[in-house]
Amino acid sequence: MDILQKVAQQTSLPYKSVVNVIKLTEEGATIPFLARYRKEVTGQLDEVDIAKIVDSKKDLDSLEERKQTIIAAITESGLLTDELKQAILKCEDKVVLEDLYLPYKKRKKTRGDIAKDKGLEGLAKLIMAQRSNPLDDAKRFLNADVQSVADAIAGAKDIMAEWVNENPNNREYLRNQYTRFGKITSKVVGTKKEAATDYQDYFEFSEQLIKCPSHRFLAMLRGKEEGFLRVKVDADEELLIHKIQERSVKSSGPAADIIKEAVKDGLQRLLLPSVENAVLSNYKEKADKEAISVFCSNLKQLLLTAPLGSKSVLALDPGFRTGCKLVCLSATADLLHHETIYPNPPQNESVQAGKQLKYLIEKFGIEAIAIGNGTASRETKAFVDQVIEQLNTPVDVFVVSESGASIYSASKTGRDEFPDLDATVRGSISIGRRLMDPLAELVKIDAKSIGVGQYQHDVDQGKLKEGLDQTVIHAVNLVGVDLNTASSHLLQYISGLGPTLAQNIVDYRSKLGAFSKREELLKVPRLGPKAYEQSVGFLRIRAGKSPLDNTGVHPESYELVQQIAKDLGLKTDEIIGKKEVIAKVPLEKYVNDKFGMPTLKDIVKELQMPGHDPRGSAQSFSFSKTVKSSEDLYVGLELPGIVNNITKFGAFVDIGIKENGLLHISEISNTFISDPAEVLKLGQSFTVKIIALDLPRNRINLSLKQVGKPS
Repeated sequence: MDILQKVAQQTSLPYKSVVNVIKLTEEGATIPFLARYRKEVTGQLDEVDIAKIVDSKKDLDSLEERKQTIIAAITESGLLTDELKQAILKCEDKVVLEDLYLPYKKRKKTRGDIAKDKGLEGLAKLIMAQRSNPLDDAKRFLNADVQSVADAIAGAKDIMAEWVNENPNNREYLRNQYTRFGKITSKVVGTKKEAATDYQDYFEFSEQLIKCPSHRFLAMLRGKEEGFLRVKVDADEELLIHKIQERSVKSSGPAADIIKEAVKDGLQRLLLPSVENAVLSNYKEKADKEAISVFCSNLKQLLLTAPLGSKSVLALDPGFRTGCKLVCLSATADLLHHETIYPNPPQNESVQAGKQLKYLIEKFGIEAIAIGNGTASRETKAFVDQVIEQLNTPVDVFVVSESGASIYSASKTGRDEFPDLDATVRGSISIGRRLMDPLAELVKIDAKSIGVGQYQHDVDQGKLKEGLDQTVIHAVNLVGVDLNTASSHLLQYISGLGPTLAQNIVDYRSKLGAFSKREELLKVPRLGPKAYEQSVGFLRIRAGKSPLDNTGVHPESYELVQQIAKDLGLKTDEIIGKKEVIAKVPLEKYVNDKFGMPTLKDIVKELQMPGHDPRGSAQSFSFSKTVKSSEDLYVGLELPGIVNNITKFGAFVDIGIKENGLLHISEISNTFISDPAEVLKLGQSFTVKIIALDLPRNRINLSLKQVGKPS
C-alpha cells in the first residue's frame, strides 16, 4: 500500500480526491483555494477534509522518515537483521516503532550493561532457556569481576529485567491494560493544601482513565505542574506482574523463581513507570487535541462575529479612578479625537462628561458607541444610556469584549500604528474597531490572548499555534478582504500571501494609490502568477473598473461570466445583483472540462449577492440594570447573559459582573447533547437562571433549561 492509499484509508476519503489534493498542495495550492476554487478536482471536499488529507500525509511522511533514521542507526551498530528491518518497515504505529528501537538506542550505562560487561549475558540466556540448573550454570561464569554464584545470578537478573522492559509485546500489552483499566488519581500535597483551593475538587480524586474527560485531565496536570497535586495512573500491579511472569516462565524448573524475580524487578523498576508515563503522555496528546479543537472552534466563532460595518463610532475603555478613555473613529476606522472623561466614582463628573459626550456625538456624527466589558463597564453603560435618552437621533450602544485589547495596545503592532499615543488610547481604538470589524482587529492580537480557550498554556504550543493559525486563515478567506483598506496583518492570512507579500501590497498601495482592478496585483514586487492565482479570489475591490472584482468570482472565470451575460443579451454589470435574471441561466449549458456544476453554482451565488458578508450584522445587548455585583445575586434569579467561552463541559456566560457564570452541559437543554457547541454559539445571548452560588470560590452555576420554572 502506498502512502496515498494509507492516507485515503486513515481519512476515509476517496483515493482520487486524496491524490489530487496532495498533487495540488505540493504544487503550491492552499487549503482555502482548493476548497473554494477546485471543487471538481477535490470531489467537493471542504476545508476540514482537505486539512485531514494534508495532515495525514504529513504524519505518514514523518513516520517513514523516522523508520529510515532508526534503520540507519541500527545498521551503524551492526545489529540490524532482515527480520528486524521488515518489522520496522511494516510498523504503522509510532509508539510500537519506538518499542522496536528501544533495545538498540544509545543510552547511559545501565545495571544490565554492567552485567554484560562482566560476561554474564550468556548466563542470562541459559536461565531464560530454562533447560538447566542456573546454580550450576552460574559457576561457569565466575571471574575476577564475578566472584560468587549469587553475584552471577544477580547480574543475570539485571540483564533479564532489561529484556523484560525492552520486549515490544510486553510493552504493548501493558499499555493496553493501563489504557483500558487504569485509574487516574490525584491527591493534594499536604503542605500546599491551604494554597491549593482552586484544585479542591482533586484533593482526593480517582476515576477510570478511559472515562476521564480532557478538561478534567488537563486540570489535574496543571495542579501537578504548579506543585499542588500528585497525579498518577494506578493499575493492578500484582496482576500485571503475574501475567508477564506467566508469559516468561515455561516450566516449574529451578530457573522459574529467578525469572519471576527478574520479571518483577524489570516491571517495578523499569517497565511499569515507563508505561505509566507513556499512557499519560498519550492521553495528554489526546486531551491537547480536544482542547485545541475547542479553542479553534471558539476562535472561529469570535473572528466571524457580525461587524457593525462602516459607521462612525465612539469607543470607551471604562474605568473608575483613571476615568474612561474615549476615542472617536471615522467610518473608515481613522482616529478623529481622543480624551478622558470621569463620569464614575471617585470623581463623579457625570454632568460634565455627559455634555462632552453629546457634543462629540453631534460633532463627529457618531452612529454607534462601543463600551469595553472590563472594570466599570456596567456603570459606564448606565451613564451612556442616560445621555442617549436625551438625544434626538438614536445611537446604538454595544458592549464589546476587551480580551486582548491591552496586549494589542502594548504590542509592536499597536506602537507602529499609533506611535504618538498612550497605550490606553490604543486600547480604546481597538475596542471601537472590534465593533466595526472584529476580524480585521482581532488578527492583530496573539490568538492565545483573546480569551476563548481553556488550558491554552498547558497544551502543546506548536500544535496550538498551528491550529489557531489555520483557524484565522479559514475565517479571513471565508469573509474575504478589501484590497484597498486591509492592513498587512489581515492580508498576510489571505491564501497564497504571507507577511512579506502582504506588506509589499500595503507599500505598493501607499506609493501608487488604490488598486482599480485585481490584475494590478501582478505589479506588486515578488507577487508572481502562483501567488496571484491563490490569493486574488479572496481580495475585493469595492469600486473598481470591473464589478466582478467585488465578488468571490475568480478572474479565471471572468470570460465565462461575460459569455453568460452575452447569451442573456446583457452586459456583465447588468447581471450582477439581478437575482431573477441570474436564476434563469441554464447552468448545464456551461458545464465543460474546466467548469463543473459546483463551480457554476458558486459563480451564480456570487453574482446574486456581490460584496455579501457572511457574518451578518452586529446586534446590541444589555445586561440586567438591577444586578451590579455578586452581592445582588441569589439562587433563583433570572437575568440576561451572553456566551463568551464554550468548553466540552459547558459554557461560561457573562452576566454583567466581574465573575462569569458556568452553564454546565447538563443545564443547557432538556434533550441530550454531547457537546455544548451543538446548540450554543459564542456571543449568543439569552436569559439564564442562577441555580447555585459559591461566592468565596467565585462560582456561579447557571441553567438555561430551568428558566421560567419555579425554584
